[in-house]
Amino acid sequence: MKAQLLLAGIAFGLAGISACTGHQSNSEEKTADIWKDYHVGYIVFDDQAPETEGSKVYHRIVTHPQDYIAEQARTVLATLYDAPSDSIVPVDTIHYSLQDIEGVSAKDGGNGVVSIFYSTRHIEKSFAANDTAKLFFETKGVLLHELTHAYQLEPQGIGSYGTNRVFWAFIEGMADAVRVANGGFTPADRPKGGNYMDGYRTAGYFFVWLKDNKDKDFLRKFNRSTLEIVPWSFDGAIKYALGNEYDIDSLWHEYQVAVGDIHE
Repeated sequence: MKAQLLLAGIAFGLAGISACTGHQSNSEEKTADIWKDYHVGYIVFDDQAPETEGSKVYHRIVTHPQDYIAEQARTVLATLYDAPSDSIVPVDTIHYSLQDIEGVSAKDGGNGVVSIFYSTRHIEKSFAANDTAKLFFETKGVLLHELTHAYQLEPQGIGSYGTNRVFWAFIEGMADAVRVANGGFTPADRPKGGNYMDGYRTAGYFFVWLKDNKDKDFLRKFNRSTLEIVPWSFDGAIKYALGNEYDIDSLWHEYQVAVGDIHE
């Protein structure tokens, strides 16, 4: 969540959606290779709650935080952009902290300096059943979402995150789409019904369905649409990414039918 508390996540496995298996194809491996030397920013890790059980558990599953954060940052970049030569949001420094506060995680900052916190209380709740795999899964998914906010492009000409719902829905939908695309949740986490304007998982699953079923580069094109479509709109971005024969509402209906939320 951008400058707000976040509950997010997602994955595939339902009819009409490709399941995320964690297997990398040769093309995916080549894509990862072009980002391996990209400078994601100077990462400052700050454990502000070392006495908490959440902190202790975190350090058991993430033994080298800076390296882990950089690895996930490169995953985000490879999902949002074609190559390091693209017009990428500059990130000079990432301050990542563990804090003993309510909530889950949030990104703040700008102008190249990003702050992200991760709640040790949420870590403890996620580890309530002593399930290390579940906690690692959640930790990765939350981090992917927040790092997307650090590197994603933003709509132009329509106000801001706090003043325009279209802006907000795109930002949060894309952050969850990156999480979905990289295996960030279980199939049960896909919300049924709703509308792409609901952002988060509802939009995120939809965007990845478009990637899987319409254009494998959809997420990158959709991200780049913010530079090309001014003032930005969902329909304009869809036409930019997929072609003039498409419109957002028809695609949403097609998606809802494909995943079984609407029966015709």
